Amino acid sequence: MTTAGKLSKIIDLGLEMNQVKDLDILLDRILSEARKFVNADAGSIYIRRRDKLEFSYTQNATLQKSLPPGKKLIYSSFTVPINNLSIAGYVAGNGVLLNIQDAYRLPEDAPYSFSHDFDKMSKYRTQSILTIPLTTKRNEVIGVLQLINAKNRKGEVVAFQKSMEPMILHFASIAANAIERANMTRSIILRTIEMARLRDPKETGAHVQRVASYSVAIYEVWAMQRSIPPRDVERDKDILKIAAMLHDVGKVAIPDIILKKPDKLNDREFETMKQHTWLGAKLFSETFSEYDEASAIIAMNHHERWDGSGYPGFIDPETGRPILGFEVSPGKARGRKSEEIPPFGRIVAIADVYDALSSSRSYKDAWDEDRILETMRMEAGRHFDPEMIDAFFFSLDVVHNIKERIPDTD
Repeated sequence: MTTAGKLSKIIDLGLEMNQVKDLDILLDRILSEARKFVNADAGSIYIRRRDKLEFSYTQNATLQKSLPPGKKLIYSSFTVPINNLSIAGYVAGNGVLLNIQDAYRLPEDAPYSFSHDFDKMSKYRTQSILTIPLTTKRNEVIGVLQLINAKNRKGEVVAFQKSMEPMILHFASIAANAIERANMTRSIILRTIEMARLRDPKETGAHVQRVASYSVAIYEVWAMQRSIPPRDVERDKDILKIAAMLHDVGKVAIPDIILKKPDKLNDREFETMKQHTWLGAKLFSETFSEYDEASAIIAMNHHERWDGSGYPGFIDPETGRPILGFEVSPGKARGRKSEEIPPFGRIVAIADVYDALSSSRSYKDAWDEDRILETMRMEAGRHFDPEMIDAFFFSLDVVHNIKERIPDTD
């Protein structure tokens, strides 16, 4: 590809990245595209959190090949101080690109060092490293993009080409501004959740982030099993991640006496609590985008059950009344069942129940994991879509990893 062609590709990628709203989905996309651009076997992204870098995302084609189809690499989050001692810390602190030919043969006068721990643990051999600051238009470094082991056409590990450095810096600048926008979107959503939490202490930012992340993990497996085209999967993951975080937003309209009641709700109170589903959907009734549409669908349907015994059923979100022809008794709508429940609603139902059962709250202890999984298996075909429960269990290692990386903070 010519230099002009590569620049054109970067511009196109920038336009595409700016369409992605969720931060995690965006980081995955940035890393994938950067690796393709320089033919890197692996890579990681670090996001700046004050005076530290948080290891936020990683990919490794060689290690991925050793996993069964559909499985994902499991990794732990950690932080790196922004100083000259590590490669990533040096790049973040000085705002410069580092192109290292061999990580095991650094110059003697280099202030930074390379940690061999990951290579020892994974039996992977890191050689060439290209580390790029993610610098915004305000000249602020908000993270670091690290690409590992460039490969030639024969699949041999080689050094990253010096001629690629200006273009990858340009790509990183575009990526940094997209990350800023995605960070802003997440911040707005989490502030909305925090406002809800002022009224409902059970509604936490960690909970909604876990539910959304679990949902994406389940969807990816289910979509693979259904042979949904990859481009559609990438679009849907972004929409699902944003919309799933807003699944309980309708609780802002429920009276405090019910939301904050420390004891079990009586039948009349529970009927009022059920209204958070259609009230949440009503907030998105004026649809401006696919995100609004998905948010309304999830808010309305995440308490429906596969066997039709859930709620709110066929309710008009504008009025809260049963839709004509779906009233089973005065003022009560028939529950949606089976595939009458939209896929996003069925997925979030699984993610929400799992997180509720596995989380401690002031009014209950977390369930034992074995008890949770046994209950969820038993509920396949009753509460949950059987295919999606299979996808949940297939992705359980990813689910556990998400739970570890997004703990409750209070």
